[in-house]
Amino acid sequence: MIFRSTLAAIILLAGTAFAAAQTVVVTPEQEVVVREYVKANPVVVERPSNFELVVGAIIPDILKPGALADNMLPHQYQYVEMDGRTVLIDPQTRKVVYIMN
Repeated sequence: MIFRSTLAAIILLAGTAFAAAQTVVVTPEQEVVVREYVKANPVVVERPSNFELVVGAIIPDILKPGALADNMLPHQYQYVEMDGRTVLIDPQTRKVVYIMN
């Protein structure tokens, strides 16, 4: 019984650590900088009817995101403006990593 409880706790912690590693944190100051950049360099796309805009979704190939300027954030991301929101995208996976309202 102790083994099962220990194993369950390890699996839970491992899953939590993995989820935390996948979380993108953007500070309020960084959001201001990104918003100003996106406003000056808009890449507005229409959301496809079969696409749900949520973190983790993969942006369809038909959408062509722009690249954020170097050193704007700790990692290099792409972006689009969709449904009135700025969406940050991981360029390697095309996954939505952050949505600014």
